[in-house]
Amino acid sequence: MTRASTRTDRPTSGPACIGLTGGIGSGKTAALAAFARRGAAVLSSDEVVHRLYADPDVVSAVVGRFGNGVLGADGTVDRGAVGERAFTDDADLAFLEGLLHPRIGAERTAWVAGQRTATPPPPVLVCEVPLLFEVGLADQFDAVVVVTAPEAVRRVRVEDRGQQYDARRAHQVDEAAKVARADMAYVNDGSLMDLDAWVGRVMHRYGHGASDGAS
Repeated sequence: MTRASTRTDRPTSGPACIGLTGGIGSGKTAALAAFARRGAAVLSSDEVVHRLYADPDVVSAVVGRFGNGVLGADGTVDRGAVGERAFTDDADLAFLEGLLHPRIGAERTAWVAGQRTATPPPPVLVCEVPLLFEVGLADQFDAVVVVTAPEAVRRVRVEDRGQQYDARRAHQVDEAAKVARADMAYVNDGSLMDLDAWVGRVMHRYGHGASDGAS
């Protein structure tokens, strides 16, 4: 699914920056990996959060809110334990988002700036942002692409990895609304080859010098 972008702030030079989003269990990680195989520079919010949970200031704040029970045996933050607490209490979730989102945003801004001055520049930049619409970040990107899937498929994927689907889904914008606001969207209920082919179409539309196939 493709629609014309209404954004007018696309950079006059340098690679376009695409925001990749979608509901929990939609397959954003697989899509981001496909972009990377095709030569895009990619940034995973999940990996940024992983690094932030090693920041002593973040660890201290998390322990201060949730207690030592959210630390693993090695003293690092157990993201599963934090998520189980946060997604069942709106105040805890608001605290966690207030702690992490500004730091994630600052790292993303610095990353995009660095990639746009790289020589040679990558064909396109792709930032995976799970809550892109929820926190109002659409205008920060040259285009927004959505990966979605039927709810039954997403539920199985989420529960298979030991997470609570309903608690997390309740805090996300409806999938149909995401698709309606996207510049391009893909229903990820097929094969990885199908997903890769769609990624290729996105690269063709927004990139320059992108490869024709996955390596």
